[in-house]
Amino acid sequence: MLMKNLALGYGDANSLVHFALSSDGQSAAKASGASIEDSAAEIYSGSRAPLRPIHDAVMAAVAAFGPFETLPKKGYVSLRRKRQFAMVGPGTKSRLEIGLNMKDVRATSRLVAMPPGGMCQYKVYLTSAKEVDGELVAWIRLAYKGSG
Repeated sequence: MLMKNLALGYGDANSLVHFALSSDGQSAAKASGASIEDSAAEIYSGSRAPLRPIHDAVMAAVAAFGPFETLPKKGYVSLRRKRQFAMVGPGTKSRLEIGLNMKDVRATSRLVAMPPGGMCQYKVYLTSAKEVDGELVAWIRLAYKGSG
């Protein structure tokens, strides 16, 4: 409603709701007690299990950047520093999606610009761990550096 009626972006609308509810937006994930590994196992269960090696390759590449927080959500994991810089999760049972928050980057056929107001400005779709290459890692690093 805030996005539609007040033309707020996703992040602004989400922040306003958490402020109004006196919530930090992360308590539910932390309160569940599930580890990152347990959450990833649940996200990549069943027909999405073949996507787990791609997820693991992305996470291994990001781990080299420095400190960040991994927050499990219902169908993806959020990667944060001061704010979210990426989200990683299944888009379909055969494709992993990486949402990236970064500004002023020219979209390509691989780096897809998302409509304004969404959770991420760009998405990259992966079907193989081989696609976790220098180009992708550079985009994620750019989002990482811009997040705080």
